[in-house]
Amino acid sequence: MKKTLIVIDMQNDFIDGSLGTAEAVKIVPNVRKKIEEYRSNGDEIIFTRDTHGEDYLNTPEGKKLPVVHCVKNTHGWQIADGLDVPDAIHIDKPSFGYTHWDKFCFEKVELVGLCTDICVVSNALILKALFPNAEISVDSACCAGVTPETHNSALATMKMCQIDVV
Repeated sequence: MKKTLIVIDMQNDFIDGSLGTAEAVKIVPNVRKKIEEYRSNGDEIIFTRDTHGEDYLNTPEGKKLPVVHCVKNTHGWQIADGLDVPDAIHIDKPSFGYTHWDKFCFEKVELVGLCTDICVVSNALILKALFPNAEISVDSACCAGVTPETHNSALATMKMCQIDVV
């Protein structure tokens, strides 16, 4: 069975940059270990990058979250040091959930990354809708939310939608 690891938005701005949190910093070693596990098994690895332009504050999202972050080609937009791997697929997404997962074929997918309560849950639910027969899981030790409370709420939502939370 083909296995895929999707690493959601493990970017500098979400870890220790403009929207960073202590919880995000704490999961980096767990995510690194998970990536190494998939890489050593020869499994597929996909990284998503939250991607905005210089005009972010003028966008609908920017008006609700007025913190400039993940502007394309800046340090904050880049995947954190030590996580990126050769031959991984990179997806730049302009919104919380990537809307073109249907271009892939997934059998067994595990999601990790940031933020559990925004981009991880959005992508997990899109994947579940597009691939109802695929095994979809989220590793809670490799995710962090905006707050610990909203992280736990997102995990509960995913469980209710038959996404395995480990």
